[in-house]
Amino acid sequence: MIGRIPILDVHPTVECGRYPAKAAAGETFEISATVFREGHDAVAAGVVLTAPDGTRGRLLPMAEPAPGTDRWGVEVTLPDEGEWHFRVEAWSDPIATWLHDAGIKIPRDMDTELMCEEGARLFERAARAVRSADCPSVPAPSAAKGTKGARNAKAAGRTAGRTSSGAAACGHRAALLEVAARLRDQAVDPRARFAAAQSAETAALLRAHPLRDLVTRTGKRVVRVERRRALFGSWYEFFPRSEGAIVQEGVAPKSGTFKTAALRLPAVAKMGFDVVYLPPIHPIGHSFRKGRNNTLTPEPYDPGSPWAIGSEEGGHDAIHPDLGTFEDFDEFVAKARELGMEVALDLALQCSPDHPWVREHPEWFNVRADGTIAYAENPPKKYQDIYPLNFDNDPEGIYAEVKRVVRLWMDHGVRIFRVDNPHTKPVSFWERLIADVNSTDPDVLFLAEAFTRPAMMRTLGKVGFQQSYTYFTWRNSREEVESYLTELSHETSHYMRPNIFVNTPDILHEYLQHGGVPAFRIRAILAAMSMPTWGVYSGYELAENVPVRPGSEEYLDSEKYQYRPRDWAEAEREGRSLAPLITQLNLLRRAHPALQELRNLRFHSVDHPDLVCFSKRLPGAYDTATRRHGLGDVVLTVVNLDPYHTHEATVSLDMPALGLGWNDELVVDDELSGESYHWRQNNYVRLDPHVRPAHIFTLRAPANQR
Repeated sequence: MIGRIPILDVHPTVECGRYPAKAAAGETFEISATVFREGHDAVAAGVVLTAPDGTRGRLLPMAEPAPGTDRWGVEVTLPDEGEWHFRVEAWSDPIATWLHDAGIKIPRDMDTELMCEEGARLFERAARAVRSADCPSVPAPSAAKGTKGARNAKAAGRTAGRTSSGAAACGHRAALLEVAARLRDQAVDPRARFAAAQSAETAALLRAHPLRDLVTRTGKRVVRVERRRALFGSWYEFFPRSEGAIVQEGVAPKSGTFKTAALRLPAVAKMGFDVVYLPPIHPIGHSFRKGRNNTLTPEPYDPGSPWAIGSEEGGHDAIHPDLGTFEDFDEFVAKARELGMEVALDLALQCSPDHPWVREHPEWFNVRADGTIAYAENPPKKYQDIYPLNFDNDPEGIYAEVKRVVRLWMDHGVRIFRVDNPHTKPVSFWERLIADVNSTDPDVLFLAEAFTRPAMMRTLGKVGFQQSYTYFTWRNSREEVESYLTELSHETSHYMRPNIFVNTPDILHEYLQHGGVPAFRIRAILAAMSMPTWGVYSGYELAENVPVRPGSEEYLDSEKYQYRPRDWAEAEREGRSLAPLITQLNLLRRAHPALQELRNLRFHSVDHPDLVCFSKRLPGAYDTATRRHGLGDVVLTVVNLDPYHTHEATVSLDMPALGLGWNDELVVDDELSGESYHWRQNNYVRLDPHVRPAHIFTLRAPANQR
């Protein structure tokens, strides 16, 4: 049922409050609602927050940024993890209504004394409403006392302020009473009396102590605040078996181990990555094992796909013996943590035909008419080495076993799980599992690797996945980039956090195949500067771009089916590595808090279709004189999306989005080249993809404006 003051379309709300909205500790986001009432009387709105410990906060006043739209909002920053609650409150604002009417009548000498008396009574009501347990009552001055009464009220306010902990409240009450007295002072011109009620100081008092009639409240909404890694981080994916592997012609290849893979960790940390993601590390089946380039005829020493999990050596709760032992894994995790990184582990709920589950729980699989177990298919792709699970025959048995497996790896230091193909399992399964795990371990994060229909991707985010893969790989034109990144940073940001991978072992987009090194630079800059979480798959630094066949997104000699040791040192010596650029991007991300946010992405106009410009800003302190926030931390990126050609264009900045006036000047410092420029609203750029594919600017006011 609608309230006395309608409050509609409250945001953030997920599925009408069925699921909590998402935020991260320290993240700033907007709470908004549509608020209006019948007739012409003014309304106002605010938000009341309740912390996870039950502490109720003060009323945060909302504003109507675009007057006449009835859309009200306020930005909030929730510092602590846990479940926060908020309500939107709306009310009729009699003082705002009076200010509007008096502003019309008093200058025209219409009902002047009547309007002043009505205003005085409203300010007296506002003064009585000021709450303070230890602020003594201050008598209202009578109209006959005029300015003397105002002085007495002011003095009373000062005395109470000196003698009680409610000093501020008492001072505010006295100031409101002083406005009331001023309005009644017939010795003063009505326009001057009215000016006191219109002053900035009075407006600030009323924001702190609004006079509220017909107060209406929404039900509670929930915002789940999670740790910062759920929002911000740089991911690096690599196969431990390739690091330190020995592959020589005529000799049986030898797998790398956790110990040899740990030798790669310092270089990964040096590039500024926060998360090391490992594909499955479990025993690999022998039946229908895939050979190089996904062939059905493997050579004797082909290691098989890590996603074909399970053999006589164990299943999801075991480690491939070629990689080492649990003690070796623990040391790997500890080394990563020592270097400031976390280890994310793949959770792929599927089995090879040799998995112990196939023998122990045949009811967990799909049996075909000929009695064989159905392998995984995504026509025309066939995965003969993988059996998918049937979650309907014994849902409780499967759930108990998966939860046991997840908690086993949690006990070995894994606090992030990258879930393989969650869209092929029941959504209700994930909702239950994530809630169960997070009820005892709220720091554990789940990333949904679901390249599928939008409805499924969004629903997985709603039911609990802290992060989600995206369609970023397939968004390459300016229109696609602007539209999709705007969707991710605004439309779905309250429940689906994007993790922008520039490539994966399965996805080598044609943009990278044909665009050469410039394409790799462009996509890295675009991902790292636009989204708070991004990732690369090992080999990106070397611009590996050869597909298995024309038109395919699979890599030639894919690491999914063979060992791929790389000579990182030689690549750096020869200047072929993109590691310096990646390092610079991650350093910028750590240095600039604006880049660590999701919802602050704004695009700016460029008059060339192959160039895109966007900014990320955290405003500075609020300046009461200018009534504007300071410039704050701002990063402005201009990228040439064409990896082949140089383009020139004019960038037209949305100056207010940067915290600037339309005619302001600014200094932009290019973090890639070290050069500085003086910019205004419209600015010339020239970007050569082979030399300078992008500008990454940090902004500051010129010396004469500071």
